[in-house]
Amino acid sequence: MSLFAGQNRDALREAWRSAWRRQGDGLPLEPLQVQMVDLIGLHPEYHALMSAVAPADSPSAANAFLHLGLHLALREQLVTDRPRGIAAVHRRLGAAGSDAHDVEHRMIEVLAQTLWEAQRAGRMPDEQLYLEALRRL
Repeated sequence: MSLFAGQNRDALREAWRSAWRRQGDGLPLEPLQVQMVDLIGLHPEYHALMSAVAPADSPSAANAFLHLGLHLALREQLVTDRPRGIAAVHRRLGAAGSDAHDVEHRMIEVLAQTLWEAQRAGRMPDEQLYLEALRRL
C-alpha cells in the first residue's frame, strides 16, 4: 500500500514533515521517504515549514506541498517512462547542460498546467498533449 493511499490533505502534509523529521533524527526511512527527503533537501526555502511544530495552513505552505508533490509525480513518470517518451525528453533537456533540478522545474510547470487544464475542463489529463508540450521545451 502506498504511503499516500487514502490520506487527506493534512495527513499528506504530515507524511512530508514526518519524513523530514525522521531524517533529521537519523531514523531509518522508507524508500519513498528517501525520495521525499531528497526533494525537501533541494528546497531550503521549505526547511522551516517542514520543521515547524505546528503545520502552517497558508497559501505559501499549500504551494510548497504542491510543488514537492509535482516533483515526486514527475520523478515517478520518469522512472516508468509514462507517458512513453517523457524520459527521453528529460534526457534531452539534461544533455543541453541544464541543471537536473532546473530541468525538473521546467517540466513540472508543464505538468501543473496540464493538470490545471484537465481539472478546469472536468476531464482526465491528456497524456499525449502533455508529452507534446514537454517536447516543446
